[in-house]
Amino acid sequence: MRQRLLIFMLAFSFTLTVVAERKEVHILSANDMHAAITAFPQLADIADSLRALYPGLLVLSAGDNRTGDPLNDMYEIPAYPMVALMNQVGFDATALGNHEFDSRANGLAKLIDLSNFSYLCANISAEASLGIHTIPYKVFDVNGVKVGVIGIVQLGTHGIPDTHPANLTGISFIPPVEAAAQYEWLSQQCDVTILLSHNGYEEDVASTSILTWLDLIIGGHSHYQIDGGEMHNSILVTQNVNRLKNVTHITIVVDDGKVVDKRAETISVRNHTGKNKVVAELVNFFSNNPSFERVLTQVATPFNTYEELGYMMCDAFVAEADAEVAIENAGGVRYDKHDVGPFTVNDVLMLDPFGNDAVELQLSAEELRVMLMSCYNNDSKTFPYVSGVQCKVFFDKNDTTVLKDLQLLTPDGKKLNKKKLYKVVTSSYVASICDSPRKDQGQSINRTTADLIISFLEKQPSISYQGQKRITFATK
Repeated sequence: MRQRLLIFMLAFSFTLTVVAERKEVHILSANDMHAAITAFPQLADIADSLRALYPGLLVLSAGDNRTGDPLNDMYEIPAYPMVALMNQVGFDATALGNHEFDSRANGLAKLIDLSNFSYLCANISAEASLGIHTIPYKVFDVNGVKVGVIGIVQLGTHGIPDTHPANLTGISFIPPVEAAAQYEWLSQQCDVTILLSHNGYEEDVASTSILTWLDLIIGGHSHYQIDGGEMHNSILVTQNVNRLKNVTHITIVVDDGKVVDKRAETISVRNHTGKNKVVAELVNFFSNNPSFERVLTQVATPFNTYEELGYMMCDAFVAEADAEVAIENAGGVRYDKHDVGPFTVNDVLMLDPFGNDAVELQLSAEELRVMLMSCYNNDSKTFPYVSGVQCKVFFDKNDTTVLKDLQLLTPDGKKLNKKKLYKVVTSSYVASICDSPRKDQGQSINRTTADLIISFLEKQPSISYQGQKRITFATK
């Protein structure tokens, strides 16, 4: 009898030990916040609520924390408000997004030094003199569970992140997935292995067939909403749309050092009613800049597309620079809607937050045509917006991502003069990413594109671009 009792007690003790080894890791993840500082009181309250339930909560960002609100981007130390707010919320780490480089190496270095969280990037190499203190990965101890987190940033067609090339002097990169693959050993040393990826949804999904040792990819860059996460090759992939509309709560269950379950739930930030009062006061402090609220003009009919706002920007370039043609890349138009009513300085700086110089070029009709095609190929396969010309864009009928031909006409439908040089104005970013052959590489007119837009709008009693079309698409 005593022997049976001893066996039972030993078995019961073993069962308790097994149960005790089953642990959970909880993560709150954001991506592409783009300086949405007004949403931080809600975000902080969500983090507080989860942390009360799960004291070891990890708070991670997949990059592009900045660029999107002039209150942040034009602060005395550019983007410091976001750093201060992320510190207050208690972020543990962030990936580098392409827009983290928007204030160049010295600006990024200063922000990193002011941050209480780590910047993770496995595919960057920066000259030591720049002082950019990033690390490729970090291991966190979450209630006895070892969690390894690796960071990567996307690269565009020129082998650099999507920012102005001048922002990257002294910095080089290797392909992101290739870089991440060098840290497979981390999965042997950690219970949970995570890729904090600013590489885009499609690239993240594709990488699951290569980085098969990962447990989770927290993604960013493409602003793709995944509700509740997706499983690809047994790897959980998450991502949200931009500007803190949503965040993700991820739960990973670990039993005896192995991941046995993982799940994710999407949490709406904008519909969350709770607010952290300390963070709300901090947001109010950073929001105190009346000059941004100056009204420039009135919107007579609502803007409903990026295209309509892109045309308005291009018209401003033409009018203020006394040009014949203007080009703005699709990625340079940062929002797609504006209601009827006042259009303010703040609206302009949110629409065009990059501080790019306006650049003038003298181009032949053919050089202009090829430059527009180059802009499409080098700006995530999106066709730019224009003023002063109409564009008939032809894609390959077998692959509608391949730009096959482009025809340019004047606004009244006539062919461009092949013997004439046209005065073209665009941003310094467009001029730099368009590697098309042309005699004139362009020169700055010593004004920013945002300044051109502000000056243009100040002269308009009202504006209306509803339904305008300057670009048509077809296949051939």
